[in-house]
Amino acid sequence: MNIYVANIDFKASESDLRKAFEQYGTVESVKIVLEKEPNPSTGARRSRGFGFVIMPDAQEADNALASLNGARFMSRDLAVNEARPQPASR
Repeated sequence: MNIYVANIDFKASESDLRKAFEQYGTVESVKIVLEKEPNPSTGARRSRGFGFVIMPDAQEADNALASLNGARFMSRDLAVNEARPQPASR
């Protein structure tokens, strides 16, 4: 299952997010979406505050959704849902 995760703390790493989801089962991949342009002063790209987690087992993914949606992660409450396909672009 592809899981959309919103309201991720800007300081969170993909490793941090993986650890949160691994409590509920196998995590295939984790991707936090970053800004396209780097910060001029630091040269680093900042998190956009959302990302995706792929869990291959549907039951484990459902358990993660139920447990982590609204749960405190670092300094913010996560919004966790099954990812929906992007609409086709014109």
